[in-house]
Amino acid sequence: MAIVEVTTVPLGTGSTSLSKYVAKCHEVLKEEKNIKFQLTPMGTIIEGDLDTILKVVRKIHEVPFENGALRVSTTIKIDDRRDKELTMEGKVKSVMAKL
Repeated sequence: MAIVEVTTVPLGTGSTSLSKYVAKCHEVLKEEKNIKFQLTPMGTIIEGDLDTILKVVRKIHEVPFENGALRVSTTIKIDDRRDKELTMEGKVKSVMAKL
């Protein structure tokens, strides 16, 4: 299981507001059955099978184009641990246990 942080930024929209694009990207995420996701102030965290997540990220990247953006910049960070189960909740709990 992988955890991926994705930030998709539409450019050339004529506005500095991004929330309508973020909302449309989350509509795509809600359609996917085999992933978990969490909106953060600076991006979205997705948990699941890496191949599935990468396909979803590709769909998300297209959303701003479909909604009038002329250019899109997408940043992806991947945490893919294979020696034990990796979850968003587990990562947070690990840090909190040390505080």
